Amino acid sequence: MFRRLLAAVVLVVVAAVLLVLAWPQLFGLQQAVGVAHVVSFRAVAAVVAVGLMVIFTLIGLLFHTPRRLLAGLAVLLLVFALINTAVLSVRGFGNASAETQTESGVTVLSWNTLGDVPSADTIATIALDEGADIVTLPETTEAMALEVSILMKAEGRPMWVHTVAFDQVSKARSTSVLTSAELGEYSQDTEIGNTATLPTVVLRPDDGSGPTIISVHSVAPVPGEFDNWRADLDWLAAACSGDNVIMAGDFNSTLDHMTGLGTTAETTLGDCADTALATGNAAVGTWPTTIPALLGSPIDHIMATENWRVIGMRVLQDRDTAGSDHRPIVAQLQPAD
Repeated sequence: MFRRLLAAVVLVVVAAVLLVLAWPQLFGLQQAVGVAHVVSFRAVAAVVAVGLMVIFTLIGLLFHTPRRLLAGLAVLLLVFALINTAVLSVRGFGNASAETQTESGVTVLSWNTLGDVPSADTIATIALDEGADIVTLPETTEAMALEVSILMKAEGRPMWVHTVAFDQVSKARSTSVLTSAELGEYSQDTEIGNTATLPTVVLRPDDGSGPTIISVHSVAPVPGEFDNWRADLDWLAAACSGDNVIMAGDFNSTLDHMTGLGTTAETTLGDCADTALATGNAAVGTWPTTIPALLGSPIDHIMATENWRVIGMRVLQDRDTAGSDHRPIVAQLQPAD
């Protein structure tokens, strides 16, 4: 009797833990220590759950005494894996299709370069191949960004360069953004504030006619930075305010972490909506490049306000050996009107 009661308690506790890890938003724990890390890797969690389910099932077949408990645990792990798989399926395992872009469209490329590790030629080649009008480069110094712009100009694609560096000690504390000369001149908004630990660049069009451009680098949820990580997401949600904003970069956060930070049910952060979610690419991992994309964490994003319609988005998986631990992402946007 006591053994059955103990088994029931164990199953209830495990079920509760797995429910929190599968859908922490239900309890408002999506930004909690530990939970935030597990939910970042839903695919890995599902694979581990299936592995444990198989092990428990085999043990249960070999030994009679714990069979009911192990069978119950196996069922819970299977349900946990299925929930994660369902969430990932809804978000999309990859969709490279795109509509034809017109002259009024804008192409956005974003790549965390891990402190200038990929060559300027590599970055410029991708930007030119994709026809990028906006290139956001977290962990990229002004010197590297200028070198990229020189290479692009030589190919008939002149770009303006803007950089914010919190210091010159670590390249990770620089964020750069390149904007096509065709978009007009931009100036940095130095009054809006910034993300806490790593810099974000906010550009406003000088003539007021183009989109506000935000090149993002929020800090990762590592020990000692959790409060700053949460504050960064809140700040980014507030920064995406208005009817014409494009925001891209390394958010160090998945869609789960951003739950509740959109102004409406259709937006992700503030007034901005995630392009990967809109195109069926939101389950494709952008970090790290050392594991397959479908097992990785989708923490890099391109977002835009509702005046932009997403006609294509991709996670570029052919640059995993270029040196960065992040994958480049690209999105094509078209005016919604």
